[in-house]
Amino acid sequence: MKLLHKITTILCFVFFTSTASFASTPSPQDVIHGWYGLVIELVRHTPTYTPPVASRSYAYLGVTAYEAVASGSPNLQSLAGQLNDLKPLPKREAGKTYDDAVVLNAAMAAFTQGFFGNTGPTGHHAMAAFEAQLTTQISAGIAPDVLERSIAHGKAIAAAIVEWSKSDGGADIENLGFPENYRMKVGPEFWVPTSTIAVQQHPLLPSWGSNRTFAIPKIADCKLKPPVPYSEKKTSPFYKQALEVYNASMTMTADQRALAKFWADDAMLTPTPAGHGITIALQILDRDKVDLEKTVDVLARMGVTQADGMIGAWHGKYVYNRIRPISYIRRHIDPKWESLLITPPFPDYPSGHSVQSGTLIVVMTKIFGENFAFDDKTGALDGLQTRHFKSFKEAGNEAAMSRLYGGIHYRNAIENGLTYGKCIGEYTNTLKTRR
Repeated sequence: MKLLHKITTILCFVFFTSTASFASTPSPQDVIHGWYGLVIELVRHTPTYTPPVASRSYAYLGVTAYEAVASGSPNLQSLAGQLNDLKPLPKREAGKTYDDAVVLNAAMAAFTQGFFGNTGPTGHHAMAAFEAQLTTQISAGIAPDVLERSIAHGKAIAAAIVEWSKSDGGADIENLGFPENYRMKVGPEFWVPTSTIAVQQHPLLPSWGSNRTFAIPKIADCKLKPPVPYSEKKTSPFYKQALEVYNASMTMTADQRALAKFWADDAMLTPTPAGHGITIALQILDRDKVDLEKTVDVLARMGVTQADGMIGAWHGKYVYNRIRPISYIRRHIDPKWESLLITPPFPDYPSGHSVQSGTLIVVMTKIFGENFAFDDKTGALDGLQTRHFKSFKEAGNEAAMSRLYGGIHYRNAIENGLTYGKCIGEYTNTLKTRR
């Protein structure tokens, strides 16, 4: 994680004045951690990279790294033909020598430049400088023909992945994701803007739920249980759920407040919810010195399942278009109430954090086991304390419940979201990566 921290620090400078250095020749794992570190920071600094868009980038990045390695491994099976619409990818020439670190660097660099063309000058400088520095370091001692062949193959893999991504429905983001022509539903149960920012008077990415999925054939293959019926009666289940959110804000413990902020994962300030899941994986992979083949397998699965989870969550949000707690509570309980976290600009049901937490629980548990303890330092650079978890289930459940403590979701959006996410995640578990 030292490399990830270093890249993070680099991109935070207004001007990119230095490049990352390595104590020795970078390994393929160093290349992966380095590019992921840079992508995580690009997500934090690129305006259109809201949570759904970010989840999409992590998925395609993971597939790119996986296929770059799988193309030269006798143990790994390509995801072509398994992920929706992914056609066979460029192959390495039989009998020819390739260098995995060079292939990975070329592939991940080309992918990142293709996906983050709309980032600012600092981001562009960071991508170019990091690629140049890394290329210089990993090229030392490699025969010119091997170097040229490896770079060409990595770029070919990235080009094929980027081309595949263009047809998924999420490639073009207009007006930062807030379509001006969106027709708002009218009725007391429906979402209303919760921000005074002009662009956020329409909800974020209302069509995202119709995007092409990755591992699940179609999002309808997992059923999302309907939310509690809307009601303004004080004896109704819906009113009681809103009251629970309100009361929780009044009686919150210091730890509940801390965990709500730890899992806030706000756009433009953090790696986003999907990125938080990815950083958990990166920390474990680095801590346990996981081998290359398992590293790319884990990151591909995590990217895919988090992206599918976000598509599923967004599909549900615009089917039900449920009012947020802050709007309901101010109308019917306390007109001056404020939530701990800022309510994001899209409907309540289901909780996206909860859906993604469900996917994380089933996928990471399948890989590492039921009682796999780890520390999560994702918020360290932002001054947040490390949190320790005894299992992925504990972490996922905490992440989901943080949305109630934060005041931005009702309990049934959380609990049903978790169940829904677990269903979605099981489709990622069916992917065959080993021959």
